[in-house]
Amino acid sequence: MNALLSRVGIFLSVILVCSFTGNNRPGAIANNNQFAIVAYFHGDTVQIKNYHLDELTHICYSFLHLKGNQLSVDNSKDSVCILYLTSLKKNYPALKILLSLGGWGGCRTCSDVFSTDSGRSEFAQSSLKVLREYDADGIDLDWEYPSVEGYPGHRYSPDDRHNFTLLVQKLREVLDKRYELTFAAGATNPCLRQSIEWNKVMPYVDRVHLMTYDLKNGYSTVTGHHTPLYSTPSQSESTNSAVRFLDSLGVPEKQIVIGAAFYARVWADVGDANDGLYQPGTFHRYLGFKDFDNYFGKNGSFVYHWDSTAQAPFRYSATQRVFATFDDSCSVALKTQYAFDHHLGGIMFWELTEDTNKHGLLDAIDKELKEMKSRTRHDSKE
Repeated sequence: MNALLSRVGIFLSVILVCSFTGNNRPGAIANNNQFAIVAYFHGDTVQIKNYHLDELTHICYSFLHLKGNQLSVDNSKDSVCILYLTSLKKNYPALKILLSLGGWGGCRTCSDVFSTDSGRSEFAQSSLKVLREYDADGIDLDWEYPSVEGYPGHRYSPDDRHNFTLLVQKLREVLDKRYELTFAAGATNPCLRQSIEWNKVMPYVDRVHLMTYDLKNGYSTVTGHHTPLYSTPSQSESTNSAVRFLDSLGVPEKQIVIGAAFYARVWADVGDANDGLYQPGTFHRYLGFKDFDNYFGKNGSFVYHWDSTAQAPFRYSATQRVFATFDDSCSVALKTQYAFDHHLGGIMFWELTEDTNKHGLLDAIDKELKEMKSRTRHDSKE
């Protein structure tokens, strides 16, 4: 590893100093006034050059995994890409690079490893070592999901919930306030209520990245909105319902980051009642935003619809009997406005390489945020 760092020649010695927020909080919010724009990134050194990185505050490199009890940089591709990302801080000094553990299908041994003091301690120490070696700014935990069934066949246990708390506490102890500590949390009702000891975890972390997408997913046999802003009479789970739940528990607004989806979920064999919305169907595919024009425009049969209650778009083709649910430039702008108006910590999304290079969803988020800030400054002068 040291030889690789020497050859690449981009290792920097950086200590991230986080502001301490008082009230004897053991954790630290890096910047209470910062509205975070967080991109999960699953690409490489070529792809990252296609995007407007000045529109981001954080990149979560996705994903690293466990090797035994330790955080592992899996291969040379990961190593080179992380080094490249951290080197970008020379040109984007406000940009933070976080290393994300796990992801869907990427936390097979998490329940076992994090069930013991030794496993949690070894992981925390290895995380500190990796952060120092790569000059990264923090760890993002994406364990899907403590105490709740996630990837088929992966072990989960009721004990995971408290073990996750102990893991976060150990990480904060080892990382201290030099590094950011965040985690991704499912926004379904079971995940919100069963996975996390919110009052015990939040004092130790900078942010929770709420996965307010996949609320309808590949296992759903009835269509619906997979990333709605608001609930509807037919679908209770939404971004707003998740935020309201955390607010009811006393989670500080500035620690809540809501999620946007840079992709669609598509169902086949869907009847035309209600234009395919809330109808039985068979999950068909995942579709990145960059492929929308080609897929939806190839035969002109897809009709665009806007659900004014959910504040979410969808498309339906009666001739093909295909239904698609997604975020677009309008819905991500509304989510950005929602986060800003509710004094949340920001907005994140999966995943950067699914965006278009120009006039994409990241640009829509950035444009809306700038307009909101400009309006606030103007109002404050009146």
